[in-house]
Amino acid sequence: MIFGILKDIKEGENRVVVTPVEVASIVADGHTVLAQKDCGVGSGFFDGQYSKAGAEIVDTMEEMYERCDMLVKVKEIEKCEYELLRENQIIMTCIHPAGHPEEVQALLDKKVTAFTAEDCHRYGSPNCEAAGKQGALFGLESLLSINGGKGKFVSGLAGAPGIKAVILGAGVVGKSALQVLQCLGAWVTVLDINLAALREVGNIYHERVNTMFCTKEVIAQLLPETDMVINCVKWPKQRKDFLIDKEMLKLMEPGSVLVDISNDDPGAIESSHETHHDNPRYVVNGIVHYCVSNIPGAIAQSTSIAYAAEMLPYFRSILNDGIVEACVKDGFVRRSLTVYNGMLTHEETSAIQNRPWIRPEDVLGIEGRKLDYAPPATSTRSKNFIK
Repeated sequence: MIFGILKDIKEGENRVVVTPVEVASIVADGHTVLAQKDCGVGSGFFDGQYSKAGAEIVDTMEEMYERCDMLVKVKEIEKCEYELLRENQIIMTCIHPAGHPEEVQALLDKKVTAFTAEDCHRYGSPNCEAAGKQGALFGLESLLSINGGKGKFVSGLAGAPGIKAVILGAGVVGKSALQVLQCLGAWVTVLDINLAALREVGNIYHERVNTMFCTKEVIAQLLPETDMVINCVKWPKQRKDFLIDKEMLKLMEPGSVLVDISNDDPGAIESSHETHHDNPRYVVNGIVHYCVSNIPGAIAQSTSIAYAAEMLPYFRSILNDGIVEACVKDGFVRRSLTVYNGMLTHEETSAIQNRPWIRPEDVLGIEGRKLDYAPPATSTRSKNFIK
C-alpha cells in the first residue's frame, strides 16, 4: 500500500502525525511511504531525515492525493482538499465530524474511507495531555498584566497570595492541567460529575487539591474568588445550556482568565469562540478568554513525537491487516470509522447533523464475529439508521 504523510495547512498548526522513526517501521512492513515536502519542518523534522528513513519526498499536496492509498495528517480536511479526495482512499486524521458538516459531506460524496483519529485512542490522546499542560501555561500567561490579566503570580510572593484556579473536568486534559498548576503552587479546585475520578485526584495529591461535584450552581459559588477557570469538559453537542453563561462572567473579578481547552461549538462556555495562536485572546465583560483550538501545535515537536508513536499501531493495523480486520481486532479503530463507501458510520455526527447512519459492524459485515470491545466515544445516541 502507498502511505502518505500530508503537511498540515491549518493556521498555526506545526505538528506532524508521522516522524522519521515511524516511517522506518512502515517501510519495514513492506509499504511505500510518501512524505509531502516540509511536512515535518514545523516540528523539527526535515525532509532529509524522512528520506533517510525510506520515504519519498513529494512536492505538492495534489500529487500526494493522486498517488496515495492512505493519507494521514493531524487536523481536519480543509476545503481546498475536498476535490482531491478519491473514491476508496483511506483518510485518517482528526476530522471532528460532528462539528464540520461540509467536511463530512465531502467525505461522503467522494466515497472515501475516513477514520476520525480523536476517537481511536484506547488510553487517551497525547494531544489531550499536551493541551492540558500547555493550556494551563497559556492561562497563566493570560493572567499577566501585559496581557490584560490581573497580574497575579501563580504561587504568590512573600506577602502576596497565589492564584485560585478551577478546573472543569477530571479527564486526561483536566488532570494534565492540574499537574502543571499544582507543581507551580496554585490553589486548585477540580470539578467533575464522576466521583471516582475526583477520588483519584484526591488520592494522587494526598487531598491537597479540592474536589467538588460539577454543577452550574457550584461553579457560580466558586467564581467570585477564582482567578482562572480552565474548561476541559467535552460538552455534548445536542445540549443547549451552558456550564458558564455570559451572566456568570459578572461574578468574576475583572482581569480573571477563562481558558477553554475543549473549545466545542457549541460548548460548555457561552462566551467562548475559537481563536488562533496569532491572536489568542479576547475580553468579554472584563474576563480574558483564551480559546485557541490547537494548543498542542505550540509545542509541536514534543506533541508530534508522542502522538506519532501512539498512532503508529493504528496505521500499521490498517496497512497490514486491511480495514475490516483492523476494525475486528481493535474496537477503538472501529468506533473511529466515520465514513465508508458513501455511508456515515459515526453516531454522534448522525445525531447532531440529523444524517442517517449505519453501524461500522453492519457496513463491514462483521456483526457476527468476535469483536474487540470499545465503549462509545460520546454519550450522544442516534436511532436515525440508514434504511
